[in-house]
Amino acid sequence: MDIALAILSGLLILTGIIGSILPVLPGTPLCWVGLLLLHFSKYADYTTTFLVVMAAVMVVISVLDYLIPVWGTKRFGGSKAGVTGSTIGLIVGLFFGPVGIILGPFVGAFLGEILVNRTAFKGAMKSATGSFIGFLLSTGLKLAYGGLTAYYFFKAILV
Repeated sequence: MDIALAILSGLLILTGIIGSILPVLPGTPLCWVGLLLLHFSKYADYTTTFLVVMAAVMVVISVLDYLIPVWGTKRFGGSKAGVTGSTIGLIVGLFFGPVGIILGPFVGAFLGEILVNRTAFKGAMKSATGSFIGFLLSTGLKLAYGGLTAYYFFKAILV
């Protein structure tokens, strides 16, 4: 049973790390569930405080994942149309795989600024760049969390 829990835990953490890049998978929650399952095996004995802190960090990162791209768009001078375009671009981008996921928010913010506000090319490009930077920041946070859970997984398994 312990080996099955450890294998399932490792698979969840690996899937969570993949989900940090692909928004169709809930990356950080999968990583946390992987740690929780490992806790119930003989390999790890995490404290309740550790599991609660990791859950809280997971929730914060999950919320920030939606807010950071919007913040990036606004920070670089984007309007509500750019933010909305960025969100629509992300949703549409899901249908075009990894390239769509990366370019969708950028193109959406750009088109939102150009079409709705008649913003000049330079301003629309700046807004789209902010959206892209926000996407990269949120992805980086999720990958860092995935790396941290992988560290604690291997630390428990290899010791």
